[in-house]
Amino acid sequence: MIQVSPSIAIDESEIEESFVRASGPGGQNVNKVSTAVELRFDVRRSLSLPNDVAIRLMKLAGSRLTQDGVVVITAQEHRSQNRNREEALARLIELIRQAEVRPKVRRATKPTKASKERRLASKEKRSSVKSTRGKPRFD
Repeated sequence: MIQVSPSIAIDESEIEESFVRASGPGGQNVNKVSTAVELRFDVRRSLSLPNDVAIRLMKLAGSRLTQDGVVVITAQEHRSQNRNREEALARLIELIRQAEVRPKVRRATKPTKASKERRLASKEKRSSVKSTRGKPRFD
């Protein structure tokens, strides 16, 4: 079990890892060794995540989410398979921790009477400043 937070723990069998060859520069090491990690976590079928956390996770995942509800994380920064695996897992855990935070409910408020009066007074003052500009009028 991978402990994400005090209330959430993910079973390791829910995470699939596959190793592929990394792209980009790196010389012969890139051409010979499959060090990049592609981590897959099925959010929809996960029994470890509460439903509200799973929904927020799918929204947070963005382009990393497939149509089947699988989060795909690729890590290829490091030269070793182990470090890439740790980085991909850390990214997944961080994503789940962000999804665990419930957004605060916004309650609509009304402006106070004093703030309305201050706004109107400043508008009136600005209006008088602008009305004094321009060509003088002769009556």
